[in-house]
Amino acid sequence: MFIGFFYKLKDARVPVSLREYLTLLEAVETGVAGYSVEDFYYLARATLIKDERNLDKFDQVFGSHFKGLSSLTDAGDEISAEIPDEWLRKLAEKYLSEEEKAQIQSLGGWDKLMETLKQRLLEQQKRHQGGNKWIGTAGTSPFGAYGYNPEGVRIGQDKSRHRRAVKVWDRREFQNLDDSVEIGTRNIKVALRKLRKWARTGAADELDLPGTIRSTARQGWLDVQMRPERHNAVKVLMLFDIGGSMDDYIRVCEELFSAVKTEFKHLEYYYFHNCPYEGLWKDNARRRSEQISTLDVINTYSSDYKLVFVGDATMSPYEITYPGGSVEHWNAEAGQVWMQRLLDHFNHSAWINPHPEKWWHYTPSIQILHKLMAGRMYPLTLEGLDRMTGALNR
Repeated sequence: MFIGFFYKLKDARVPVSLREYLTLLEAVETGVAGYSVEDFYYLARATLIKDERNLDKFDQVFGSHFKGLSSLTDAGDEISAEIPDEWLRKLAEKYLSEEEKAQIQSLGGWDKLMETLKQRLLEQQKRHQGGNKWIGTAGTSPFGAYGYNPEGVRIGQDKSRHRRAVKVWDRREFQNLDDSVEIGTRNIKVALRKLRKWARTGAADELDLPGTIRSTARQGWLDVQMRPERHNAVKVLMLFDIGGSMDDYIRVCEELFSAVKTEFKHLEYYYFHNCPYEGLWKDNARRRSEQISTLDVINTYSSDYKLVFVGDATMSPYEITYPGGSVEHWNAEAGQVWMQRLLDHFNHSAWINPHPEKWWHYTPSIQILHKLMAGRMYPLTLEGLDRMTGALNR
């Protein structure tokens, strides 16, 4: 059983060593995990995983290999269970037909929404459920959780359901993109290779065979010539939208991330959510405590970097056009102001959108960003990447 688990981790390209596997066996033999599947899970994870980027793959392999073990009981044992609280809460969620949704009206704009929320916070004294006015659950009010409104503030809900919120009053945690994902096809790399500019710079550590032959013939004795290694001199700065509606595109974005890290020696990347504002970050686990000023990024990288945004551009239009419109924090300046600063600094820029191009005109925020990018928005397809590299090379 354990050796099969070890081989499955290797097949999933989780970097586990034989020494770590033997350590796990020793710990099991000494009874560290006892007879608890949960304790064994944490023991295995602690002994086998060295990098947090591999936790998701470990969980998938563990769940697949040991599926059903946690439900086994000895013969004659009483089987009992408690219904989880979240199952009961699900029963109270509001599900409406498309006709019912069409009958629900929004408050009529960002300013009205914020003003009404402030008023509700001052007036409300108790919990509400199923209504259309107060902050509550399972209703049609613009404020609360597990209900529906075409334009509201989501408060206390685990994740998005209808993707209609213009503000989220929760602490949201996202994961970094995994740069070790195996590309399902080499076509993404082939498309990106058109964005190349070969150069030889740095230390002369590669044998120059043609130069050695010419110099030896000219000198009359062996004259070894060295040269710097040839590399792609194109410099790329990528800004990845992460979390929220981008969860639908994690796999294809990880494939793109893996490809660009392989193809470009001079690659820098940062994360943002929905629209760039005053801060970007390198690590989603520490994005609230270790943000990098967007102005610092602009001042750090020269204008000859190719700037590439990756995101579905799907959000409330207020996030782009209004101060304070960010879904997660109060931004002093509108998203379009920061977008324009980035575009003014970098000479070449493009936006890669994983959302199908045929649906772009149905989403106002995509139309706004498409206009800000002066049409330089491309779908995350092979044809789209080909168009993007051609535009960035001009």
